[in-house]
Amino acid sequence: MKMEKRTIKSLWSNCYFFSARSLFVCFSFFIFFFFLIFFDRFSFGFHPNLSPSSLSLFYYSSASYSILDSLNFNQTFLRLPFTLQHRILFPDHLLLIVTGREIPRSHELECVYYKLANLSEEVVNPVLDVLSLPVISTDQYAEFRYIVRCPIPPTNYSYAAVFLRRCGGEGGDRHRSWELLTNQTNHSWNNLAYEAYLDGDTVVVFVKGLNLRPHQISDPTQFRCHFGLKNGEFILKTEAISAAQEVVRCSLPRSIANNPNKAHGFRVTVSRAGQNKRRPIHKLMPSVATIQNRVAETTITKKKKKHDLCVCTMVWNQASALKEWIIYHSWLGVERWFIYDNNSDDDIENIIEELDLEGYNVSRTTWPWIKTQEAGFSHCALRSKQECNWVGFFDVDEFFYLKNRGHHQNGLKLLVSNFSSSSSKLAEIRTACHNFGPSGLTSHPKRGVTTGYTCRMKNAERHKSIVKPEMLDTSLLNVVHHFQLKEGMWSVQVKEGEGVINHYKYQVWERFKDKFLRRVATYVVDWREDKNTRSKDRAPGLGTQAIEPPNWRLRFCEVWDTGLKDFVLSHFADPETGTLPWENSSQVQ
Repeated sequence: MKMEKRTIKSLWSNCYFFSARSLFVCFSFFIFFFFLIFFDRFSFGFHPNLSPSSLSLFYYSSASYSILDSLNFNQTFLRLPFTLQHRILFPDHLLLIVTGREIPRSHELECVYYKLANLSEEVVNPVLDVLSLPVISTDQYAEFRYIVRCPIPPTNYSYAAVFLRRCGGEGGDRHRSWELLTNQTNHSWNNLAYEAYLDGDTVVVFVKGLNLRPHQISDPTQFRCHFGLKNGEFILKTEAISAAQEVVRCSLPRSIANNPNKAHGFRVTVSRAGQNKRRPIHKLMPSVATIQNRVAETTITKKKKKHDLCVCTMVWNQASALKEWIIYHSWLGVERWFIYDNNSDDDIENIIEELDLEGYNVSRTTWPWIKTQEAGFSHCALRSKQECNWVGFFDVDEFFYLKNRGHHQNGLKLLVSNFSSSSSKLAEIRTACHNFGPSGLTSHPKRGVTTGYTCRMKNAERHKSIVKPEMLDTSLLNVVHHFQLKEGMWSVQVKEGEGVINHYKYQVWERFKDKFLRRVATYVVDWREDKNTRSKDRAPGLGTQAIEPPNWRLRFCEVWDTGLKDFVLSHFADPETGTLPWENSSQVQ
């Protein structure tokens, strides 16, 4: 260190006598040095390509975690090219959000937990009780952002002091300061701003824990949005424009609205006025939400011709159903697919990549937020608005069946086009659903649902919608099946004689029982809870346990309907082999 100080001092004294050129070089050096300090303090979204050794200094992201702490760590434990930003506690796992240019594969990482029961501030460098468990999974979340899913720790181990290391790393992790371990930022999923999206001169924030009335627009005057730098305080605020369910929309601060690209990477949260009407205090919600989309991206897409018809859906472990669903509806005219993956672990990423390489224009969005289907659809409506004229919102077990002359190639796109041309105020096309049962089967049909399930209930139930995203209400209020439209816009119902949706809802028990594990909709009670047992979302007569009822294979069968099966076999089967395009052992099981 003394040698460094002498060298800098010598440089400074010599620079005084050097030529103008040397003086410029020295001055540039100090400017560069100042820039490095400034950049480290205020990060604006640039991610330098640092070496693993330099990245190790920033590994644990914490207000109390200093560089001196990091120098004591075991090197094997440290050399990870990312920074841990947030910990979020879910009912069945712990979600870590990290930033960096890359992340090791899940089998290369393990989650590290600490027992803090006997830890005190007086013990400077305690020997800790450490537990390591395998990482459940890792996934790319956004540009330079990743998620890591860790198991819930056993009793007495703190989820608030969970870190990551490479498998086999040991030594340094048994010695941590009391301050480091007890001052970590962690969040509860029940109370959190989790996503933010830039939409014109507004920002849309997605928040868990507002407890607003379902299916209704709320009073926006009770809310504000707050903006801050990545690691700084929230320094700007604006009033809310709309609020509904888990979605709050606010205007952008003037300094950002003048140049919306500045918003990229900004942290955003929401506050709500307290009960005191005279001097309402706005309490900020905890937040992991940052604005990830750029105005430049939306400007580019405006120059391109929009797709006539797109589809958005949210899935959990539905990889085996995707090929049949996408290939079939692409034939009917769907040109773009938005798949929101809600924590799947069934190789869905590879299936989507394969379909996209085959030209089906499919993208996968990592959506780790449980029971947020309505919010996810609102998010997708924002994204798709830049690319699509019309967007359908329906599930992977739902298939459009256009009857009579309408069922031909690009028939669905033509149907939408005909309706669209009838009125400039048409914003939604609704189609009724026919619910199909197990149809006497005891195992999943190998050729797919369209040819396997052929017996249904007599009467149609509910509907699914295709909407024009530019004509949705600013609140983005939806109840999964349809959206709130702008004032003056209207919807139309497809006549059942022209088309319906075959909803293969009640499949063989081995598939259907998965619905007991979780429901993705926000306001639908999980079936294992003894609440709202008469909801149409539930199967009639089922209890709260995934126990197969008697004669399940014969239930929900009132009308034999082979219309779509016959059409699929005549139009999609290979004339020589009879094989369907989605039919192979790895995808349709």
